[in-house]
Amino acid sequence: MLHIATVHYRSPRWIEIQTRYIREHVGVPHRVWTSLEGIDPAYAAHFDRVIPQKGMHAAKLNHLAIEIGTEADDDDLLMFLDGDAFPIADPMPLVNDALAKAPLLAVRRAENANEPQPHPCFCVTTAGFWRTLPGDWSAGYMWTGAQGGLTSDVGANLLRRLELSGTPWVEVLRSNRTNIDPLFFAIYGNVVYHHGAGFMGGMSPAHRESAPTPLEPARAPGLRLAMRLVNRARWERWERRSERRLARLSERFYERIHAGGSGWLSELT
Repeated sequence: MLHIATVHYRSPRWIEIQTRYIREHVGVPHRVWTSLEGIDPAYAAHFDRVIPQKGMHAAKLNHLAIEIGTEADDDDLLMFLDGDAFPIADPMPLVNDALAKAPLLAVRRAENANEPQPHPCFCVTTAGFWRTLPGDWSAGYMWTGAQGGLTSDVGANLLRRLELSGTPWVEVLRSNRTNIDPLFFAIYGNVVYHHGAGFMGGMSPAHRESAPTPLEPARAPGLRLAMRLVNRARWERWERRSERRLARLSERFYERIHAGGSGWLSELT
């Protein structure tokens, strides 16, 4: 049995899309588990189990895994999917091949400043391994980020648990033939699509690579403050333009996916 854990929060817009693609491409017996905080309970009809939850995304995923663990056998498969991620092909050949090599496979967003940790947009292991490790999607453990400082994110503690136990894992990397964005609208391992999120919440390290280069600081002390203000204004203009562009692109792609067909996918592959 395959147990799929996915979280939806406030917006139901991906629910019908995600569950439709799961039905189309996942041929093995499976159950889909979710939480629907802030969403009309009528959407529960799309899922096998709905667990009431509040809290942060990583905590919800951890809790779903606990609930799944009360029903799952050790050799049952446990798949995590972000709410805006779904299979575009049968994932089981990739899953079976990877689990023959290591007990866990997951997306690694190497395109985002070479992030080292497993990402929950797509991750598969067994229920027994998740319990034994034990798995944990929380942030906490840190690594050197794009700007040279220490950073952490969802999946950090899972990475550290794998490191401390000496456990290998299979990285599923971005496989787009065409990249219309450096991070979002991603295909991984040729089997999973991840739309991406956070368009209005600040730019990712992958996006900051295209940010305007700061102007050289003025030598005259009285001009240094003015130069810093100019650089800040240039950054803010770039950020606003980029966020608006991404929001428009996101909505255009969402509408095409929602309408059905494969034209949107052909644009990426």
